[in-house]
Amino acid sequence: MEKTRWFWVWVITSLFFRLVLIYFPENLNLGFRPEVATPLTSLRRLAEGYWLKQSSMSPYAGSMYHGSPMLLSILGPLTVKRIEGQPSHLMCSLLFVVADLVTAMLIRATGQTLQLAYSQSLRSLNLVSLLESSETLSAGDIAALVYLWNPLTIITCVGSSTSPIENLLIVLSLYGACLRIAPLAAFGWVLAMHLSLYPVILIIPVILLLGYGPDAPPRKLFLQKNSSENGNSPSCHGNYPCNEVTSQEKLPLHPFLWRPVMHFMLWASFWLFYVFVLCSISLKQHGGLLEMLKRTHGFILTMEDLSPNIGVLWYFFAEVFDFFRDFFLIVFHINILFMILPLAIRLKHRPCFLAFVYIAISSMLKSYPSVGDSALYLGILGLFINELAEMKFSFFLFCGYIGVSLLSPVMHNLWIWRGTGNANFYFATAIAYACLQLFSPDMDKWHGPALVCFCPPESVFQLLQGWSMGLNRRGNLL
Repeated sequence: MEKTRWFWVWVITSLFFRLVLIYFPENLNLGFRPEVATPLTSLRRLAEGYWLKQSSMSPYAGSMYHGSPMLLSILGPLTVKRIEGQPSHLMCSLLFVVADLVTAMLIRATGQTLQLAYSQSLRSLNLVSLLESSETLSAGDIAALVYLWNPLTIITCVGSSTSPIENLLIVLSLYGACLRIAPLAAFGWVLAMHLSLYPVILIIPVILLLGYGPDAPPRKLFLQKNSSENGNSPSCHGNYPCNEVTSQEKLPLHPFLWRPVMHFMLWASFWLFYVFVLCSISLKQHGGLLEMLKRTHGFILTMEDLSPNIGVLWYFFAEVFDFFRDFFLIVFHINILFMILPLAIRLKHRPCFLAFVYIAISSMLKSYPSVGDSALYLGILGLFINELAEMKFSFFLFCGYIGVSLLSPVMHNLWIWRGTGNANFYFATAIAYACLQLFSPDMDKWHGPALVCFCPPESVFQLLQGWSMGLNRRGNLL
């Protein structure tokens, strides 16, 4: 009860802190920062698109707005609504605060579901007793607080960016998949894909969540457990056990459930059709669906806007010859797809962690990244705080993120405004930022819940026991 009370105190304090920053003069000009607002998420561009639409013109005229027509219809009226004596875009900022709160609560609920499934898996391995005496905080509570108090999340919320809406839809999809609520998971996934395209790869962890559940320990863990109970040598399981029939009888079954997956596919088709109908009605006199797809998803794939951002692709395509542009566009976009299948095979028993890795990879390689993308996967990373407690180089990563956050605006100012630097100054911080995002999921993969996939069978069961005992010792210290 005491921990729950302090949790809500920190939540309310984070919301109050956001409201205070909203009332700062011009929101600290965060909406003009390339690290915060991109051509796809800028609220200023959305306001321009809404003004064009109200003037009976196409919202995509002039290559200013490249977002969804649905987002334009929802947030557009709020951009023109003014309250005398209040900051501009106040209503939109309040909506983003609410979106952050709902996202944090969904992350917390997802963590609770994940913890319950994880406890059931440990109970089937007779290891749950090692965790019952732990005094550590709930991983869901920690993840929610990490998301709310992450400086990147706060900057995105008060910086006139629509990233909080995209993050909310992604987490909503994962939450619905964890609870096996197919309509909710399909709704979040379709809208997230419609807004930024890259969440399309999340269909794999969503399907695994619906089919296997939040946590499905690999089969070799149960084989190792049964062999130790029967007194058999663990090595006999390398080419299938000596007492295979006896072991198979004791194995808890985790079959793949096709029924919720089929429901998800049907609901996803329904929501996708519904979104296309609404967009076609909204753009009936301005080119229809083809114009929308060209100006939104086509804009992402062709990377027409080469204005500086926190990513690395803008610099590369500013330097590459036009003759090779199409080739390298294909290479960079296919690079994301090449990682999907191997990761899905290795992490199919931990779909939530697989979703975290996918989000981190897409945040690094997408055409127009922002700090809001990092805020999402760093919040989801909190769900695995217990498993990743022994992760190496965490202090290095923490200092790296701080250094990049401080140097990026300085280098941008030296290049754009003072003229004492060049593009390489700002691009250097972008490369450092990309390296941090590369190291983070990679080290998590090798020091976290996915580690059991790469261990030899004879050490998996002992490894899980060591994790549990380590968590118990850390809990007593806390």
